Amino acid sequence: MTGRTDLWTLAVIVGLAGMTVLTRCFFFILDRPWTLPPWAERALQYAPVAALAGVVAPEVVMLGGQLVGTWQDARLFAAPAGALAYFWRRSVLLTIVAGMAVYLPLHLGLGW
Repeated sequence: MTGRTDLWTLAVIVGLAGMTVLTRCFFFILDRPWTLPPWAERALQYAPVAALAGVVAPEVVMLGGQLVGTWQDARLFAAPAGALAYFWRRSVLLTIVAGMAVYLPLHLGLGW
């Protein structure tokens, strides 16, 4: 490595640290309370659901970057079972238990 590369790396690290401090302290720097517009607050209510769906859905319907090509995949049955359990009782623990109760026998027992 050359001295120039080390200086460039140091400058990038200092710049990123400065941007991190600025963005995290932005609300403390302002002299008056800051609120989001109503449309932004309403949109942020859906962000956790959208993020969860964006993580879970591909994991259920894809295998190795390709869509699951067969119906004999335990995840295809466990996901709806977990969803039904959640909508039935609104319990996250029951969702996990129901999904795994369907997934494990199919995966371990039948080798799906």
